[in-house]
Amino acid sequence: MKIGVFISGTGTNMEAVCKNFISGNLSGVSEISFVLSDKRSAEGIEKARALGINTIILPKKKDEDRDQYEKRLLEAIAPFSTGLIVLAGFMKVLGHTFLAGYSGRIINIHPSLLPSFKGVDAQSRAFEYGVKVSGCSVHFVDETLDGGPIIIQQPVFRENSDDIDTFKSRILREEHIILSKAITIVAEGKYSISDRFVLL
Repeated sequence: MKIGVFISGTGTNMEAVCKNFISGNLSGVSEISFVLSDKRSAEGIEKARALGINTIILPKKKDEDRDQYEKRLLEAIAPFSTGLIVLAGFMKVLGHTFLAGYSGRIINIHPSLLPSFKGVDAQSRAFEYGVKVSGCSVHFVDETLDGGPIIIQQPVFRENSDDIDTFKSRILREEHIILSKAITIVAEGKYSISDRFVLL
C-alpha cells in the first residue's frame, strides 16, 4: 500500500516512519509517496527531503474556507494514488470534504490515552492534572475531534522524577514505535471493527 504523511511541525513521528520504511521494517507499505505540510516553516519538510521523500507545502490561504482548502489538499495529493493518509502531528482538523475522499483511510497519532485529553497540548494537560499514567494512541480519523476508533495504545507511567519535558519525551518515544505498528496493521488489513472496537 502507498501511504502519504501529513505534518505541521518537527516531523519526528514522520521521520521514524520513513526510517522504518527505508530499513524494511514497515510491512505492508510499498511506498511513502509524499510528506505534506500546511506550514512552510515545518522542520519535518527538510527531514523528509533528506530521506528522499517527495514533499508538498500547502498552507491555507487567508481568503479560503476549510472546504476550499480541503479541495486543494485533495487535488494536490490525487496524483499519488495513496491508500492511506497518516496524520503525524498535522495540526489542522480535517472536515467532511477531505474525509469523504479518504473514508476509513486516515489515521492519526495522539499523545494521550484517548478518550482522555483530546485536542492540543495533551501531554501538558495530563501532567498538570496529575495523572499516574498517560501514553499515546493511534486512531482512525472521523469527523469528531480525536474520536475515531482506536487502533493501538501504549501507556506511559509518570515517574516521580518526571518534569514535563521528560514526560513528553518518554511519550514521544512510544509514539515513534506504535505509529509504525498501526500503519502495518492497516496496510496489511489485519483488523476489523465491531461497534467501534478495532479487532486485531
